[in-house]
Amino acid sequence: MTPPAESAQLPVIIIGAGMAGLTCACYLHRAGHPVRVLDAADAVGGRVRTDVTPDGFRLDRGFQVLLTRYPEVQRLIDYGALELKAFTSGAVIRLPNGRETTLRNPLKQPLRALSAVTAPIGTLADKLRIVSLAQHVRQHSSEELLAREATDTLTFLRRYGWSEQMIDTFFRPFFGGIYLDRELSTASNFFEFVFKQFVEGDAAVPARGLQAIPEQLAARLPAGTVELHARVTAIEGHTVHLADGRTLQGRAVVLATDGPAAQKLLPQLTAPEPTAARQTTCTYFAADRSPGRGDGLLRLNAAPGSLAHNVAFPSDVAPEYAPAGQALVSVSTHGHYGLSDDELAERLRQELTAWFGHGVAGWRRLGTYHIEHALPVYEAGQPVQLPLQLAEGLYRCGDWASYPSLNAAMATGRQVAEQLLAAG
Repeated sequence: MTPPAESAQLPVIIIGAGMAGLTCACYLHRAGHPVRVLDAADAVGGRVRTDVTPDGFRLDRGFQVLLTRYPEVQRLIDYGALELKAFTSGAVIRLPNGRETTLRNPLKQPLRALSAVTAPIGTLADKLRIVSLAQHVRQHSSEELLAREATDTLTFLRRYGWSEQMIDTFFRPFFGGIYLDRELSTASNFFEFVFKQFVEGDAAVPARGLQAIPEQLAARLPAGTVELHARVTAIEGHTVHLADGRTLQGRAVVLATDGPAAQKLLPQLTAPEPTAARQTTCTYFAADRSPGRGDGLLRLNAAPGSLAHNVAFPSDVAPEYAPAGQALVSVSTHGHYGLSDDELAERLRQELTAWFGHGVAGWRRLGTYHIEHALPVYEAGQPVQLPLQLAEGLYRCGDWASYPSLNAAMATGRQVAEQLLAAG
């Protein structure tokens, strides 16, 4: 057994260099405690990663945005250093009949954007309910909204009084895209929390890609703190076993992996709890010019059964995402569809030709990302947060232990650090 004096000098070993693990490490380091972060990957970030192609396109691993009003992000992230580029608040929605309608600022300025009686989405009463909910979420903190008793989002919307047309043409494509859940089975307290973020903040990307966020946190740690290509195979008490045969001793161990990886390492502690996740596929194309006309709006598909659920043009808001004279197109497809990458790309081109014209045939596929565990499932009845301490000196953090978002990943990382600091 390690003597108390020696144990105090040992680092906290954090398994996982995603946003939860790096957040935990930053708070511990800030308080003067030694930490060591291990990750099997070749770079920090976990699910928040960006690849750069040889010709200069920046491809985030799955279409993602940073919601600037997330409380935990505001606590820790230097926005200025990220050079954030915001999407226009609103969306272009393609209706099931093939028509399109543009909703600018539907949540920040809902009356201005949705008041026209002739708008093909929802009734005037539907639009006034948007205003009502926007006012409601402004009056409550994010923590208060998450603490509310929940039903599923679809039931919440119907009880609130929105018409089926409004639900199908706005809420399913918009929030279904955020949840990766067009059935809107996600818990309603999380819906209210997310609604607040869009009412009060922006959806943005760093100029150099999403990976700039975890890289900013990793850069705050002492050199050598983060070890990559370090695969953990087992945990025994405060001892961590690595695939290369090494064993490391810590004063505590923090599991900052995703849910399935945590379950493999500690099945006896995590097996009774759900680790289900939603899947998405992101297909990137290069285009000679932007089909988005530079408006910075997300394209949403309200037509059921389509493969293209939402389309974005990151280089319209952040020119650094594409080389000069070209545009980056991101197309998201949710769930399972049973096609090869080439087949999917060809089917997407066929669908998107109706949106953007025959020039789509010339789009060049840059890459396809299959994100099997993109977001943890979070349904009504699940606790807002599971216990973060699993045993003496053993903790976990990550959005799978809470609700599906970058905010939850960072919140659990901070809370584990606080628990460790309180334990001395």
